[in-house]
Amino acid sequence: MVPDRGIPEWDFDGSSTYQSEGSNSDMYLIPVRMFRDPFTRDPNKLVLCEVLKYNRKPAEHNTRFTCRKLMEAVQDFRPWFGMEQEYTLLGMDGHPYSWPQGGFPRSQGPYYCSVGADRAFGRDIVESHYRACMYAGVRIYGTNGEVMPSQWEFQVGTCEGIEMADHLWMARFLLHRVCEDFGVTATLDPKPMKGDWNGSGCHTNFSTEAMREEGGMKVFHRHIEEAIEKLKNSHSYHIRRYDPRGGEDNKRRLTGQHETASIECFSAGVANRGASVRIPRQVGKEGRGYLEDRRPAGNCDPYVVTEAIVRTCLLGENSD
Repeated sequence: MVPDRGIPEWDFDGSSTYQSEGSNSDMYLIPVRMFRDPFTRDPNKLVLCEVLKYNRKPAEHNTRFTCRKLMEAVQDFRPWFGMEQEYTLLGMDGHPYSWPQGGFPRSQGPYYCSVGADRAFGRDIVESHYRACMYAGVRIYGTNGEVMPSQWEFQVGTCEGIEMADHLWMARFLLHRVCEDFGVTATLDPKPMKGDWNGSGCHTNFSTEAMREEGGMKVFHRHIEEAIEKLKNSHSYHIRRYDPRGGEDNKRRLTGQHETASIECFSAGVANRGASVRIPRQVGKEGRGYLEDRRPAGNCDPYVVTEAIVRTCLLGENSD
């Protein structure tokens, strides 16, 4: 929920987070969304905030500020998002959780959506995170074991506009907080293990009201094809926006292998998990629905990703 006006603005020491100088350190915390606290429980709350500098301009890393303004401008399109957050559980030694000490488990294959103590590593952690999200009111709607052992995924959505990134950020916070209780860490690194192992993405599902409406295959394909063409023509722009290091992190993941497309070129296809953009088979069959952009890295900024998609698909900006 969005906080009411009874929650005051606050401030914090920006010099401790390298966001300001010690001689002018206080930065503003502006409440923007509120969740129930699953750790100290009701009536306590967790409050998501935007950060403003001393002059009340957005801090350099406050990507929510421009995203919110853009989402307000395109609200008539009713942009919906769902984001699939992949992550890997690590022990305190930095080695994947429950992997043999100094070694490797069996090759990929039996771990995806698996069950069994020899295949699903860390389910108690995953389910504790899921329950925490449900209690908090995060729009979480699924979780599953991923292809690499100790790698998992949760899905957040469907959310409209700015709500998407707000809920994903809170879900990430809760993940790291739950991991503390188990003495493990979670990494969003796009390629935490070198070699023949899958990386971690944050696949982003997107639709507009026009894409979701019943209007026949011809109308649907026109909307979908227009969006895909715009994404194709702005491929390099999106690659730069889809991880915190302007594409450098994703280079390790988007190789054309391990269910990814090559970072060098754009592709799209129905039911193709080796494409940059996938159209789910059921969507193609029904003639309405959404597209899945598979390029965002696991450590992406969801405000940046959703803003980039809206700028390209709805405003026609960012052609290469």
